[in-house]
Amino acid sequence: MTTLYGLSNCDTCKKARNWLERFGIAYTFVDYRDNRQAATTLADWAKQAGGFDALINKSSTTWRELPQGRKTPGSDPEWQLLLKEYPQLIRRPVVVTDDGTVTQGFTDNGFKLRFGVRQ
Repeated sequence: MTTLYGLSNCDTCKKARNWLERFGIAYTFVDYRDNRQAATTLADWAKQAGGFDALINKSSTTWRELPQGRKTPGSDPEWQLLLKEYPQLIRRPVVVTDDGTVTQGFTDNGFKLRFGVRQ
């Protein structure tokens, strides 16, 4: 089963959820503000995204309001602590399929490719 991680009030996450429902793709939704992810999970997401830097939504209000010193974590454990404290920094949604593949973001065409939907 597919797991969609994001925020309940995120418009992009809502679009992704609606898309999955429209095409009959079973999924579980996890709000990662309410269900903080383990450091190992965050590390795996970052590895598949191309690093912690790629995992972050740097256009978010939360990122812009962070003190400058918090925007340059020097190690993976520091990134993990930052994301545990501010899970809303993670670019969303994060999509994890049974095979362990992790992708981020939502577009209609991107999801069609990801889930093999032809239409």
